[in-house]
Amino acid sequence: AKDYDLRQYETAKWVSTVIRGETQKEAMRQGFWKLFHYIQGKNEKEMKIDMTVPVTCLVKSGCTDFKISFFVPFEHQDCPPQPTDTDVFIEERKAAALFVRSFGGFASPEKYAEEADALARTLRNRGQPFHEDFFYTAGYDSPFKLFNRHNEVWYFKK
Repeated sequence: AKDYDLRQYETAKWVSTVIRGETQKEAMRQGFWKLFHYIQGKNEKEMKIDMTVPVTCLVKSGCTDFKISFFVPFEHQDCPPQPTDTDVFIEERKAAALFVRSFGGFASPEKYAEEADALARTLRNRGQPFHEDFFYTAGYDSPFKLFNRHNEVWYFKK
């Protein structure tokens, strides 16, 4: 469709952390640094791992827990080093079909929510069944990139 994509993602491992009871913006900041320390060597193998994109954040309706995740690079998918921080964990996300809406600029929690609402409205209007109680935000750019930024919101297809 012109205002969203339907993508099929394969099963993959992500390194994640859950930040509880903070604003989404603060949770993203805290979660990013916990995961960044993991890829900088705070893991069992003391191995540096390349930064990947996207950085995702799981947003659940009416919930102040946010799961922040980095995609585990392809070369480490089979055997990612285990985190040494007890708040950081490796998770395997099952293959899934996702509805994706892309947008530019610097994304705030408010902008992500606005884009997720727009995607949800479009999906409902088109009779597309999806899991409405949560969505993921996906950021693809360093905070230092000023132009041509790429952000997404994801809903899982039912």
